[in-house]
Amino acid sequence: MTTADPAPPSAPTHAPTGDPSAAGPLRTLFCIGVTQDFFAADDARRAAVAAAIPPAFDRLGERFGVTVLGTLDDDQLMVGATTAWPWTSYVLADVPDLDTVAAVCGLVRDTPVGDGRLWRYLRIEARVGRPLFFATS
Repeated sequence: MTTADPAPPSAPTHAPTGDPSAAGPLRTLFCIGVTQDFFAADDARRAAVAAAIPPAFDRLGERFGVTVLGTLDDDQLMVGATTAWPWTSYVLADVPDLDTVAAVCGLVRDTPVGDGRLWRYLRIEARVGRPLFFATS
């Protein structure tokens, strides 16, 4: 019996070196939460916020070259403001580069809602990594 099984040939044994974006798109998890201001707003303002979100995040591929791999909305089991993990919703995507990750996060900063911006009502954070070498379909 050996003390450790060798890694499969395709498994990385160390962190990649060099420019991480040179190897291809960045696997990015956009984490989106709802702030207390959303819950404190009246029904009309909450409706305006809800109406502003889909066009802000619509056509990410066409607008930014982002490939959305999946989404998850936890709004049925998570109620109230999101201050950190766990978030309310997630978008998993392949993104061309860090500037594009920042641009997608900037949608929350730039999207108007009434006399303010979406960032009053939503938080966004991006986690950037690389695909796992296991758990493939």
